Amino acid sequence: MTRVAVATAFGGPEVLHIVDEAVAAPAAGQVLVEVKAIGVNPFDYKAYSGAFGKDPSTLPLHLGSEASGVVIAVGSNSSGPAGPISVGDEVIVSGAQGTYAEKLLVPAEAVLPKPKSLDWEVAAGLLSVAGTAYDTLVVTGVSEGDTVLVHGAAGGVGSMVVQQARARGARVIGTARAVNHDALRAYGAEPVEYGDGLLDRINEIAPSGIDVAIDTVGTDEAVDVSLALVADKKRIVTIAAMGRAAEHGFLSVGGAESTKRRKAARLELVNSAGAGDYTVPIAKTFPLDQAAKAHQELKSEHPRGKFILIP
Repeated sequence: MTRVAVATAFGGPEVLHIVDEAVAAPAAGQVLVEVKAIGVNPFDYKAYSGAFGKDPSTLPLHLGSEASGVVIAVGSNSSGPAGPISVGDEVIVSGAQGTYAEKLLVPAEAVLPKPKSLDWEVAAGLLSVAGTAYDTLVVTGVSEGDTVLVHGAAGGVGSMVVQQARARGARVIGTARAVNHDALRAYGAEPVEYGDGLLDRINEIAPSGIDVAIDTVGTDEAVDVSLALVADKKRIVTIAAMGRAAEHGFLSVGGAESTKRRKAARLELVNSAGAGDYTVPIAKTFPLDQAAKAHQELKSEHPRGKFILIP
């Protein structure tokens, strides 16, 4: 048996409950993982909010897509992106379903080796944000010498965009609240406070112009400023303002092609994080029993970084 957090109805965090479920032995190509930490993402609460529909046949909804843990059983022919998987391996689980659990049965292809240098919490929160950031940089072609504007640069995805763009040799200007400016400077970015006058402030520190704009927040301000600063719409991308992207002809990520790119890059991203090329700031951890509390806090203003559940 395993304890699992599920949504038993559509609504707010109050619909989340902890239940006991049976766990099958791994079949061919499957791995059973004892979970050490679980990444929490906005998609998790959107799934039961009704934002994607309210089909009652999908209830109870099993939440979560990323975790870290130790392999406790393997089926035959269980090889992941890095090769054969063995009992005792410390791993990262990415792209699975229902990771809000103490034990997790997943396809072997969802399991990657956890670098020793990464603690359980960072490993659990890594690939959702790292993959999304990577996707935005690939589609806009960020490279050495570019000046990149990142909206929401202190957020989970935004801070990862900043670090990966800097690793590519780009100059990065990031919008954020003043309280997060020192953190952005530590990543090598030049912080700018968002709000009235944002366009003027950016023009002042980047008089030669902006080559790429990456929006991780989806506000009208972020879109309007990006359109005003970047002439080539193929170098503007959003992860949130899909309607504005369709209306104005700039890029968005998150569809099937994005999934392919992110999946193909997982091992590279994990190895880069293990080598210290970038890190995931952890804002707060919660016991699995407090998944509802974690979601409630995630929906409001909260400390910079990822939320993590601990079984």
